[in-house]
Amino acid sequence: MSETTVLHNTACSTSRYAVDVAAVAGVGIEVVQYLKKPLDRAALLDLIAKLEDDPADLVRKDTFFTEQGLDAAGYTTPEQVADLLVEHPRLMQRPVLVRGDRAIIGRPKERAEAFLAEG
Repeated sequence: MSETTVLHNTACSTSRYAVDVAAVAGVGIEVVQYLKKPLDRAALLDLIAKLEDDPADLVRKDTFFTEQGLDAAGYTTPEQVADLLVEHPRLMQRPVLVRGDRAIIGRPKERAEAFLAEG
């Protein structure tokens, strides 16, 4: 089993970059395509507890977010973020890299590089 997990969206160039960097560096990773296999609320809360970023940063505030009539102010706590991402997994920021009790959002790309280099 790999010690680093990448929550990955194949349609995202930044997410693909993180997977490619790991491959080039010879870092073993477990790739989880979270849109094909969404995280449940418990897994999301566990992820958020490990996240070095603010829970609100895990939510993409993109066109889809706006189209749903959502307000960023309503998604700041771990519970609010987890509930939203259970309902709309596509709103999860990507990639997310997890190792042990640490997790980061791999944006900008250099964050993913640095995190993978540590492992």
